[in-house]
Amino acid sequence: MTEAAPQPQPAPKLDPEFLAMLVCPESRKPLILKGDKLYCKESRKAYRIDDGIPILLVEEAIRISDAELAELG
Repeated sequence: MTEAAPQPQPAPKLDPEFLAMLVCPESRKPLILKGDKLYCKESRKAYRIDDGIPILLVEEAIRISDAELAELG
């Protein structure tokens, strides 16, 4: 018996009103939802979303590259 390959996860759905209340815990600036992460231009960090729950911990954030920052606009 073979195992099925894992299916890609759809982008998380966050309520727009909830998203509007979220800010980066480091810079206190608004976050941008793109794909499965929340991005902050000012702190240059990306925060993951696990099962629809934003993980807004600075120590678990990922530093974003210049290319990723440029894509955010």
